[in-house]
Amino acid sequence: MASFFDEIARNKMKSILLLFLFSLLFVGIIFLFTYFLGLGIFGLIIAVVIVAAYALFVYFSGEKFVLKVSGAKPADKNSNPYLYDTVEGLAAASQLPMPKIYIINDPNPNAFATGRNKNHSYVVVTSGLLSMMNKTELQGVLAHEMSHIYNNDILFMLIAVIFVGAIGIIAAIARTSLFFGGFGGGGRNNSGIILIIALVLGLLAPLFAMLIRLAISRRREYMADANGARIIRNPQALANALKKIEQYSKNPQAQPAKNVNANIAPLYFSNPIKKSSLMNLFSTHPPIEERIKRLEKMY
Repeated sequence: MASFFDEIARNKMKSILLLFLFSLLFVGIIFLFTYFLGLGIFGLIIAVVIVAAYALFVYFSGEKFVLKVSGAKPADKNSNPYLYDTVEGLAAASQLPMPKIYIINDPNPNAFATGRNKNHSYVVVTSGLLSMMNKTELQGVLAHEMSHIYNNDILFMLIAVIFVGAIGIIAAIARTSLFFGGFGGGGRNNSGIILIIALVLGLLAPLFAMLIRLAISRRREYMADANGARIIRNPQALANALKKIEQYSKNPQAQPAKNVNANIAPLYFSNPIKKSSLMNLFSTHPPIEERIKRLEKMY
């Protein structure tokens, strides 16, 4: 059996290592953009400007985009007193500012946290989660989401989104430049082997970036499970919530989640996109059975 603190420390270290890999990949694609194409300092300036503009846009507009796309609406405190009281109590226990609470009209039981930092955060739940969970199970799910805020996961994942987007943009520009011989003739001065290496890197870098982002997402889910269980001192409540969600997902008559796409799926408590035959490598979330197993072993 593992303690809450052992599980949190283990997943925090793995997340840091994954972010380090992200940084190396980012440096590599910048190197591709500036050196292989012969752009020098001019290319570096272009890359930095592109990334900075993209990062600022995502940082200040990301939460509004997520709330709009998901169809979330502000929750009515009078109609949802237990929801408000629970979030308020968890915020106080975690020494966090009270996040804004939103509800999605969707029978699928789920939840997520978003925002750019602890002072600008949101907790979003579906109507299905509110109707399906008992009080302790709902408390467990909300503790998980508050843990994302406490652990700075909302910013952590925002950084991951920025990295993925920036790598994709720069790789696309690099590929286009390679096909046309590079800017300023830089591409024509390189050997064919180097051009092939550069082209392969330009094609594969976005895929590698996405895989690292998904791996980070899975690590942060494990850590939020552990920290959420620590806050409420009841890992079984969180495990029971996951069991109900798993049972619901196996119902052949269950409707698909509303207003969900691949960009916001990693934010959710449980993967809202129907499972496919793809390997777990391409999943935004750890296997739900493994999450339950780990929670039931915690003390």
